[in-house]
Amino acid sequence: MKRREMLKSLAAASAFTAAEAMMPGVIFAAAPAGKAQDTLEWKKAPCRFCGTGCGLLIGVEAGKAVAVKGDPNSPVNKGLCCVKGYHSVMALYGADRLKTAYIRKDGKLSAVPIQQALDLVASQLKSTIAATGKDSVAIYGSGQWTIPDGYVASKFFKGCIGTNNVEGNARLCMASAVTGMMTSFGLDEPMGCYEDIDHADVFVLWGNNMAEMHPVLFSRMLERRLARPEIRIIDLTTRWTRTSMAADKVMLFKPQTDLAILNAICYEIVRNGWVNQAFLDKHVTFKAGKTNIGYGLEDKGNFVDEAKPLTFDQYKKLLEDYTPEKVEALSGVPAKEIRYLASLYGDPSKKILSYWCMGFNQHSRGTWVNNLIYDVHLLVGKIASPGNSPFSLTGQPSACGTVREVGTLTNRLPHGEVTNPKDRELAAKIWKVPLERISPKPTYHTVEMFRALDRGDIRFLWIQVTNPMVSMPKLKRYRDAAKKEGRFIVVSEVYPTPTSDIADVILPSAMWIEREGMFGNSERRTQHWDQMVSPPGEAMSDTWQLIEVARRLGFTKEFPYKEATHIKDIYEEYRQFHHGPAHEMASYEELRKRPGVIWPFVNGKETKWRYNAKYDSAAKGDGHDFYGKPDHNAWLWFRPYEPPAEVPDKDYPFWLNTGRVVEHWHTGTMTRRIPVLHQAVPRAYVELHPNDAKRLGLRQGDAVRLSSRRGSLVIPASIDGRGRPAEGQVFVPFFDESYLINELTLDSFCPISGEPDYKKCAVKVEKA
Repeated sequence: MKRREMLKSLAAASAFTAAEAMMPGVIFAAAPAGKAQDTLEWKKAPCRFCGTGCGLLIGVEAGKAVAVKGDPNSPVNKGLCCVKGYHSVMALYGADRLKTAYIRKDGKLSAVPIQQALDLVASQLKSTIAATGKDSVAIYGSGQWTIPDGYVASKFFKGCIGTNNVEGNARLCMASAVTGMMTSFGLDEPMGCYEDIDHADVFVLWGNNMAEMHPVLFSRMLERRLARPEIRIIDLTTRWTRTSMAADKVMLFKPQTDLAILNAICYEIVRNGWVNQAFLDKHVTFKAGKTNIGYGLEDKGNFVDEAKPLTFDQYKKLLEDYTPEKVEALSGVPAKEIRYLASLYGDPSKKILSYWCMGFNQHSRGTWVNNLIYDVHLLVGKIASPGNSPFSLTGQPSACGTVREVGTLTNRLPHGEVTNPKDRELAAKIWKVPLERISPKPTYHTVEMFRALDRGDIRFLWIQVTNPMVSMPKLKRYRDAAKKEGRFIVVSEVYPTPTSDIADVILPSAMWIEREGMFGNSERRTQHWDQMVSPPGEAMSDTWQLIEVARRLGFTKEFPYKEATHIKDIYEEYRQFHHGPAHEMASYEELRKRPGVIWPFVNGKETKWRYNAKYDSAAKGDGHDFYGKPDHNAWLWFRPYEPPAEVPDKDYPFWLNTGRVVEHWHTGTMTRRIPVLHQAVPRAYVELHPNDAKRLGLRQGDAVRLSSRRGSLVIPASIDGRGRPAEGQVFVPFFDESYLINELTLDSFCPISGEPDYKKCAVKVEKA
């Protein structure tokens, strides 16, 4: 299909239901299109890209991955893929693939054998600890780390070195979802699963361009609506997108006012008597937290929230500030539409599914807005049952399985928190390390970690599977920090990036199916794959790089694994953290047999809906049991509206929003090396509303200068392309390293989660 025809098709309301027609059932990525499929060896793997976790079948011939098709046995995608998934194996074969290690000498990178580079990494790590202490070294990983990668990183740094300087880039995309679930339910990760789509009557998408970010799940929603025309899709958004084109109703709101809209929905539910009082009385505890909590703009902030008891009557009184009329004036959403949305949640005959992603999470009040969507579902008792679910979607393939479950965040362990003595005791026992070696004090979340690098508190930083020199907010500060004298940066990568540009050592990494591994997706599904092809040159898995360096530092006893079986051995060791009915994980053998298994996995059965005794063996009684909290209740928090850290003014009169496009993934390291995806969207752009463009004298493709208080760039204009911002707003995708939009963004963050707000800062827009 020609690109023009594809774009025209995507503009139709049934855009993504035609996905099978838009794409063939199999893509021959590195072989002639006429090649017979029956000559290939097909092996299963989860997709390398987003957190949906689609199952793929990879066609291998003569040691090369040459074809891809959707796995019809996968309950996630049922044989369907998006454009990235169909072309995924092409990401292995870019012309500039890193095949050897490099060491920087006299400012220039020189190729060296990888063993020599690993020797230097170990030597520098050891000397830094000796000179400036264990908390002066750190590792920064990713939601693209496999489960074994993240487990070994945590064991090495927290259990062996004794520092909690371990972070993953999911702090930049999912931390608010974590703290939202922890504060509301006491445990992390959604209580529902993708099967909710097959039961729901209403889908509400909160600041979430699902048609482009999670297209396979969006296609499942549209398929359900085709079968049942009464199904409704509601899109709440600050920008008209492809999701909006397919929605039954679009509600455009002003940035940050989702806090007020959610409170107005709660107000309407209470006012109209739609509250499920029996559910509230039995399963809910009301709480209020601190307010006016700041924005994390100062170094070394240490905010601690406080849960204060609240009665239902006190809660109702606080909601009186959020009548639909008051919220209309603040948000721009008409009061009648707020009432309509509240009626959908309040209708006892309708099952309702709420989806969100970065719009909620990359938010200066990200924890609060996550709490508020749970409040809505709790008020009406529509939670933890088929078709009734508040569901946080993830952006990376193992942000759940690795960063959240394995616990590669400064405050987490593979089970529980570093602050909890029992959790530390369990880790010390399984890791076979002295208890006192595991520090009880969290150190730095991601933004603070890079601030510590700037200050000199961190001197050695190992970066794996991520590209922070494109993705960090307020980017110039942190790029300059990494280049300061006395800093040593190690980068494990598959391609040259702006991050490898500032490295002292580059280690070539094996990619995805070039090594064995596991990912965990948004619905708690753990998925295994075997090594299918060999990595190029001396490229080595991130897991084995870490083991090699750990052994050089004397931790051979802690890392006794044989290379041939280390993935199985590591995973079975990790499983020990979760033995028991509340969180049992499938065995290695079970994972190898199946296209993913949802945990908790108890007595051979997946737990599709948690906290509901009908489906969850850990739940007590005959109804709901929110066993993550000591009182076995969910906590319903009152969280007010508070403005963002920065708002437009006369000098910088526009809002800037950043995000992704369907063809590219994150910073484009892989997708820009897939010719068909790069040619489809070869460069980034700035979207403007047509009225703003006309007022500024801008036409399609004109050069636009965007400026904030932190930097500026010149970028082409896009007017009524795939998206249309509201007037006074602009949108820029961040995949293109030629246009470093994060030099303009602000490093404000939710003080509870530490997650930055990439969606809201003030900019000036001019014709360049």
